[in-house]
Amino acid sequence: MRHQNAGRKLNRTASHRKATLAALCTALIVHKKIKTTVAKAKETRMFVEKIITRAKNAVANEVAPAKNISARREVFAALRSKDAVKTLFADIAPKVATRPGGYTRVVKLGRRLGDGAELAVLELVDFNVGQEKAAAKAAKKSAPRAKRGAKPQKKQTVKAADNAPETDAGLPPVPEAS
Repeated sequence: MRHQNAGRKLNRTASHRKATLAALCTALIVHKKIKTTVAKAKETRMFVEKIITRAKNAVANEVAPAKNISARREVFAALRSKDAVKTLFADIAPKVATRPGGYTRVVKLGRRLGDGAELAVLELVDFNVGQEKAAAKAAKKSAPRAKRGAKPQKKQTVKAADNAPETDAGLPPVPEAS
């Protein structure tokens, strides 16, 4: 029995599990949304929420810049990605500053066709990437048209010969430079 042992093993060694969670966490921070199995999503959620809280507390305590540097080092030790650390401290931490936890959401998608594994989407709550795109697409689609079903009118083209006198070569005259 696994008494007092929290967390999932994910069928990996400790070092492999740590690397997998760090990679998933980095992908979530950079892309704001990832698709993975339910077990990995739930385990990554625990890992990433601690990191976001660490960054949030460091950004909130701007009066002591040494703590911010220490927090960046601690987060970098877990993530191993400079881009993810920059994104976390610049974009995510200020946006979730007032939220008292619960920065992520796990949405179950169903089973994968190949092996039947349960899939889920893990996303940051304050960054609804898919919903913004869907709302913009719906707004564009529902925009009223002038006449539905009416064919567009053809544009009338004006020939150069109709409005300009021809020269002896059959070309319109060249404007003179002043």
